[in-house]
Amino acid sequence: MQDTLLKKAKTMEPRFPNQTSKVFGGESSGILNWNDIKYPHWYKMYKRLVGNYWQADEINMSSDVKQFPMLTEAEQDAYLKIIGLLSTLDAPQTRTALLLSLYATDPSVQSIMAVIAQQEAVHNESYSYVLSSVVSLKEQDEAFQLGRKDSVLLKRNERLIAGYNQFVEDPSVGNILKTLVYTSLLEGLFFYSGFAFFYNLARDHKMVGTSTMISYINRDELEHGRFISELFRATLAEYPEYNTEAFIDWVYHEFRLSVDLESEWSAYVLKDVDGIDLEEMQGYIKYRANKMLRMLGLSEIYPDHTENPMKWIRAYVDNFDGTKTDFFEQKSRQYTKTSDLNGFDDL
Repeated sequence: MQDTLLKKAKTMEPRFPNQTSKVFGGESSGILNWNDIKYPHWYKMYKRLVGNYWQADEINMSSDVKQFPMLTEAEQDAYLKIIGLLSTLDAPQTRTALLLSLYATDPSVQSIMAVIAQQEAVHNESYSYVLSSVVSLKEQDEAFQLGRKDSVLLKRNERLIAGYNQFVEDPSVGNILKTLVYTSLLEGLFFYSGFAFFYNLARDHKMVGTSTMISYINRDELEHGRFISELFRATLAEYPEYNTEAFIDWVYHEFRLSVDLESEWSAYVLKDVDGIDLEEMQGYIKYRANKMLRMLGLSEIYPDHTENPMKWIRAYVDNFDGTKTDFFEQKSRQYTKTSDLNGFDDL
């Protein structure tokens, strides 16, 4: 099958209807009427995303500044390496979200991806913010260099980087679908051993400011992962010729490789950290993979890991619902602004 090459969506095309014919490669005027979009429930996703607004400097880091020198050497090392990892992954997400929006012919997708891009920019700023609070400029720079120099991290990110760059060079339907798979892996799997490290510190009353910030990022990523999986399913439904056994096998293959790479990374960065059971962590990574596959509309590949083996993480953020307040009472983990969603007919 010949891959369909996509062109960038035109800003305005009045001869086409407002409601797009396809999310990518379709026909649309470019005018966004939230009462007339192809997938109406995406308005609720948009409202949840914009309700998650926050800023890094809202978080009080004064206790973390005092506590960081008292962390063990292993904890300090893991802290810096994981911040380096997270910054390496979040920085390209801003650009990738914007690139996806350039080829989206659904204006609702363009708007949602704009919000996601803004949130990824905030995430990346937050890593600079926490590091500037606890370490010197030299140590900050070293942490941000890890994505270019650390061999384990380079190996872990190699396939993701290649996939993203392939989309830039060849913006086809096939590469859009693959980019959505890699984005789903990044948003729903690749961050999670890092998140668990900071939540583990917070369990011991350590670095609670950093943990609070991470929970905000975690919540955003859950919403991003949810929308990306919906976008994947919609695109695959609109281009059924890509829904082949070979492509689905490719998705499962990428998930298995990613689980192996994430497990290798977590063993490397967390091996000397007290309170983290590496076998339990590997089970958690497989549990997350199963969860993301279900969201993509696919089958689980790890039948022995359908339950979360690290249930203590739920005290921070591991779901979409409910108010999660950490037991330090620093700040509610549920930071979404409260407002009732209007019905589409009431906009």
